[in-house]
Amino acid sequence: MSGTNFLSILTGSFSSPCADNPTVAMIEAAYRHHKIDARYINCDVKPANLGDAVHGARAMEWAGFNCSLPHKVEVISYLDELSEAAQIIGAVNCVTIRDGRLKGDNTDGKGFLASLKSVTEPKGKKVLLMGAGGAARAIAVELGLAGTSHITVINREPDKAEAIAALIREKTSGDALARPWEGKAQIPEDIDIVINATSVGLGDAEAMPDIALDTLKEGQVVADVIPNPPATRLLREAKKRGCITLDGLGMLVNQGVIGVELWLGETLDAEVMKHALQEIFGSHD
Repeated sequence: MSGTNFLSILTGSFSSPCADNPTVAMIEAAYRHHKIDARYINCDVKPANLGDAVHGARAMEWAGFNCSLPHKVEVISYLDELSEAAQIIGAVNCVTIRDGRLKGDNTDGKGFLASLKSVTEPKGKKVLLMGAGGAARAIAVELGLAGTSHITVINREPDKAEAIAALIREKTSGDALARPWEGKAQIPEDIDIVINATSVGLGDAEAMPDIALDTLKEGQVVADVIPNPPATRLLREAKKRGCITLDGLGMLVNQGVIGVELWLGETLDAEVMKHALQEIFGSHD
């Protein structure tokens, strides 16, 4: 025998549907770039099969896997432990397998926070967060843990916004309040960071959250979680008004970087991963 090792490290993702998940493209591009003998397998796992998939990953000694919709909450019942963020958020999108034990984490907010820090330090800042879904919840928790001074959460369903605001007040050192999203949202003068954590704009370059654009101000950070297209209408309009813009590719890339660090202890080149996504979605510019 040549001594060649034909056993690759296995990582991947469990979700359904999964055909439009681009994570496989960016992570495998980075594995190739760094000459890491690992694979990222995108698996369509129906809800009824989640337990079998998790047990299979453990049995096949996967290093870890991502968990996307509709499994982010249900997967918790199959895990041995949770990170602090996952406990607070109540959802898991990244599972590390080590010595047969499964630890759940949530890298949604961590990925956003890493991207945000490339343009501003969130500590002490005032944030307007649009939306109250899973992404908004994860982002709000990480911002609260990072020391933002205040988060205003707006949503068409005020109860959902209040649930996130209460979570920030109770579980982090940050302060937060909820406001109903009625008509065109006005951006308060003292807001430092505006975040679209809704799905508005996904796959539609002309769709935009219902906000009063004339209330955006020069120098304000305007971030969008939408990776496709990266140059959402919100970001294009914000850039015209002198805002600092942050697209959704950075959040997606950093989620991947953080996940692989948890699984393999390897730091991937974020630029390689971003380039792989830009080839699929186009660049921000």
